[in-house]
Amino acid sequence: MGSTEIRKGTIIELADKLYQIVEYHHIKMKRTALVRLKLRDIRGGHTIEQTFQASEKFVRARLDHRRMQYLYSDSGLYYFMDEDNFEQMPLDTSQLGDAINYLKEGMSLEIASYKGEMVLVEIPITIELEVTDTDPGFKGDTATGGTKPARLETGITTQVPLFINKGDVVKIDTRTGNYLERVGY
Repeated sequence: MGSTEIRKGTIIELADKLYQIVEYHHIKMKRTALVRLKLRDIRGGHTIEQTFQASEKFVRARLDHRRMQYLYSDSGLYYFMDEDNFEQMPLDTSQLGDAINYLKEGMSLEIASYKGEMVLVEIPITIELEVTDTDPGFKGDTATGGTKPARLETGITTQVPLFINKGDVVKIDTRTGNYLERVGY
């Protein structure tokens, strides 16, 4: 795959590691062109930046995707069931990464594996979660634009508008953890 085929989110093999492209910039110079990539190590989770010649060839990683349903957690393991063959697979917290903050029993998600090893859990971009704890809201609090912390059913805490109450369902952006809107009103 040439540098002109690079897209955000593509997973490449580089120095025997898997990286997901977070950002890319084509830089034109007087005699040459460069590509600056911001890459996230799939297994390690850290981010690096590297510059390559525009003529550099990259190897796209071939991932196998399986639709799986989250069943339950027990003793630090999270159990998933393949929706095609009903096979169960346990994953630990290091394999789930940030997805662990948004897991609800019964939800379906994509799990990608590379040469038989699970490498990536793809959760939906938005998810609806119930507020389990927050300070009471008051009528008229919509105009101030203020926020308050709220604990959600999966255990994470995020900032929500002042009018949100315990028991409300809110839509959350899983990429950032930010509140998007109240659901059902």
